[in-house]
Amino acid sequence: MEYRIERDSMGEMQVPADKYWAAQTQRSFQNFKIGGEKMPAEIIHAFGILKKGAAIANYNLGKLDEEKKDAICKAADDVIDGKLMEHFPLVVWQTGSGTQSNMNSNEVIANRGNEIAGKKLLHPNDHINMSQSSNDTFPTALHIAAAMSIEDKLFPAMDKLIETFKRLEAENDDVVKSGRTHLQDAVPIKFSQEISGWRNMLEKTKKMLEAALPGLKELALGGTAVGTGLNAPAGFDKEVAKVISELTGKDFVTAENKFHALTAKDDITFAHGALKALAADMMKIAKAAWYNPEFRKFVTTQTYEIPPTNKQSETRYLLNHHRMMSGQSYAYDGVLGGKTGYTNVAGNTLVTYAKRGNSILIAVVLNSTNGAFPDTTSLLDYGFDNFEKVDMNVDTNPVPATFLPCEKHLLKNSGDLCSFYYMRHVYVTVPTGTDVSQLVRKQWLLNNSVGPKRIKSKYYFNDHMVGYGMQYEKEILSDLLLSTSF
Repeated sequence: MEYRIERDSMGEMQVPADKYWAAQTQRSFQNFKIGGEKMPAEIIHAFGILKKGAAIANYNLGKLDEEKKDAICKAADDVIDGKLMEHFPLVVWQTGSGTQSNMNSNEVIANRGNEIAGKKLLHPNDHINMSQSSNDTFPTALHIAAAMSIEDKLFPAMDKLIETFKRLEAENDDVVKSGRTHLQDAVPIKFSQEISGWRNMLEKTKKMLEAALPGLKELALGGTAVGTGLNAPAGFDKEVAKVISELTGKDFVTAENKFHALTAKDDITFAHGALKALAADMMKIAKAAWYNPEFRKFVTTQTYEIPPTNKQSETRYLLNHHRMMSGQSYAYDGVLGGKTGYTNVAGNTLVTYAKRGNSILIAVVLNSTNGAFPDTTSLLDYGFDNFEKVDMNVDTNPVPATFLPCEKHLLKNSGDLCSFYYMRHVYVTVPTGTDVSQLVRKQWLLNNSVGPKRIKSKYYFNDHMVGYGMQYEKEILSDLLLSTSF
């Protein structure tokens, strides 16, 4: 590999000759060898937008001449279009302000701009970073990336799935099935009603994300290093927000309080909560699908053979594209199957079912940038390595319940002894190695006008419910119920 010498305030650095980055990026690349997760493409894209916006704003305010502005804009366009991704090598593990990625952007745009201009015209700090600081650029890039990803990628995908559920509701309005409560069949429900619950999950999380957007569209840019706007011309914050709005077609505004905008990530945290709710919704839908035997058959079958027909003389094969199944390129111990997905709008998505021991995990990956299979591997590793499903070894023979401790009720009018059955074993999911004898158990009687008396036992670890079991009164527990196999 050929190298060139680049210099900064700390001295000389050897940089690959075919790369646009310079000394500051190279120092980060060499000194922060932590993990393999590169800065997401959406953040790089957003940096291109904000650097172009800053150049235009500085030009409009008389701080930058037209030649430099044009060179910066052309180079930034290459970043925005994704043409220079190989020149952004840094991982996400950096200093808290994102300084390295900001400097990476400055250096790449400066060197590419100089190449376009055909001369040494631009300096990373003096021109590309003019009126800016890492402290206000990185939160700005984060907000731009989040707002654009939600509105332009996520919402169209959610809308399509919502419309699909609406269609399925209409098609299944005459299908009646058994509802499920307390891990057993309950009262009838129309399948269309169950689907409506899934649809409404998505509608509600979309409203949550819509509520998060105004905060995401507030930009820290113009606050510079500590929020005072030092070294930025008067009006730069409003001007650059206006320019970025024009470039993106989004209604971005300057943050009212730059001290908050630089230091807090409240808006991102708020949006993340809604995205987490969406991921949980998708997991619940995937879990419901798993209970359908036909669905399980489809997602766990690796190859399906279609024999010759009167229309097709050759045997045809349908292949499962989930590459984490046995024998595949990303094979993972315990993977049962799942469903891959990709559209230009939604990106790479993946739902995966995996089982080790008596634990089944469902991993959901949406719009993966690092690769859906590696991301799923990381999620499953975390789940299997850190948590275990433990049998509480409850007595499935009749147990006297007269003096059981109760949270809300005392067991009254039960005679001298009232025997209850556990219909099935009780399991809890706890951090690996937890002494389950130390879990807190809370019990109460569920009074019901129909059916047997029931005692519900919940088990808590550090105030988090980790499992529960249900006991049924012996005297009116049917023989059919007692013989049910689970």
